[in-house]
Amino acid sequence: MSHERTIRPKGSLFAALDIGTSKTACFIGRIVDDKGTFEIIGVGNKSSAGVKNGAIVDLDAAEGVIRQTVHAAENMAADVMRGYPLRDVIANVSGVHVRSFGHSVKVEIGGHDITQNDVRRALAKAQQKESDESLELIHTIPTFFRVDEQDGVRDPRGMYANNLKVDVNLVSGEGAALRNMASCIERSHLDISALCTGAYAAGLSSLVDDEVDLGCTVIDIGAGVTSFAVFHSGFMIYCDAVPIGGQHVTNDIARGLTTSKADAERLKILYGCAVASQMDEGEMIEVPRLGEDEREKPNHVPRSFLVGIIQPRLEEIFEHVRAKIKDSGLEKVISRRVVLTGGSSQIIGIRDLSGHVLDKQVRLGKPIRLTGLPDAVSGPAFATVAGLLTYAAEHVEEMPAEIMARVRPESLVERAKLWLRENW
Repeated sequence: MSHERTIRPKGSLFAALDIGTSKTACFIGRIVDDKGTFEIIGVGNKSSAGVKNGAIVDLDAAEGVIRQTVHAAENMAADVMRGYPLRDVIANVSGVHVRSFGHSVKVEIGGHDITQNDVRRALAKAQQKESDESLELIHTIPTFFRVDEQDGVRDPRGMYANNLKVDVNLVSGEGAALRNMASCIERSHLDISALCTGAYAAGLSSLVDDEVDLGCTVIDIGAGVTSFAVFHSGFMIYCDAVPIGGQHVTNDIARGLTTSKADAERLKILYGCAVASQMDEGEMIEVPRLGEDEREKPNHVPRSFLVGIIQPRLEEIFEHVRAKIKDSGLEKVISRRVVLTGGSSQIIGIRDLSGHVLDKQVRLGKPIRLTGLPDAVSGPAFATVAGLLTYAAEHVEEMPAEIMARVRPESLVERAKLWLRENW
């Protein structure tokens, strides 16, 4: 509940770790006021290794990059941390490994005023609906409250009622993928304090309050995966992903222009555009030939050829996102507002292309809730790692383990059931 967030104390230190397909980033932040505002005191950013399309495929390679990234952030924050090594991190979960389902639960209140523990009882009851042992719960997010027959309640605490009904968004992750990631992090002598899906974190860092309240879809275009999260009435109500990203665009360029992946990435950054223009045909760009000395045989092609490779792949990404939203049944309730984040959202013209394909109003997003963020890591590519800090500081009540640890049974029967679950 947006106005009910548990804010961690001033001075608290948090570390966020974003293990992506193309880069691994670590932010160390400190809360500087009672509103939960973060000051960034340490940053690490390295090219990833051992990660493909959001999944860890080489434990040793991924572990090595994690160690280097965290060490760089620790060195930058050395004056504040005073020699104490980093122990706990909040880590992102790739969207291809998560699934999001809505559930409704009802708890008896018995005529008394609704307490925070009553809300926790409802959330704990919802968590029992996740019966697939191959999945692990990541988020338990209340999205809608009904007090007796009264709909549209934003915060039920303090209201008197006989029954409380809560709609809950349960987000689960594939156990095997999470264990592989946990293994890499633990081998780096770190513990995972919490997990958060990447698109949710990107939304927490880049959306303004009105966008969260009135509704918005965040599309985080990474190198190997494009994740998205749908926000409505102050909560994330759905998330999903498609296994296509900016790296696939780079691979298309490399194949289409017969050049190396490194040169294809450079061409994408320097000359790439998502929408064709009349000037592209007359502008020539130099493309190094694969395996040849570029100084001996320069190869020039119209820029329109490069755009003609980039545009169809980006259109495919947005078509897939639109289809998944339609299949979710949320197409009629979501807002026309879209915010793009992720490194590949910086391709020129992508805002216009996505607006055309999705029929939405689109803007580019970047971290807006942090202070002291160096310019080099303040763009859309770092929205996820920035949002992980916000999640750790303000969204404790959505963490499944915290819910179970804090909930108190309200009757002798429920206490007995809880004791039996814990002891048998």
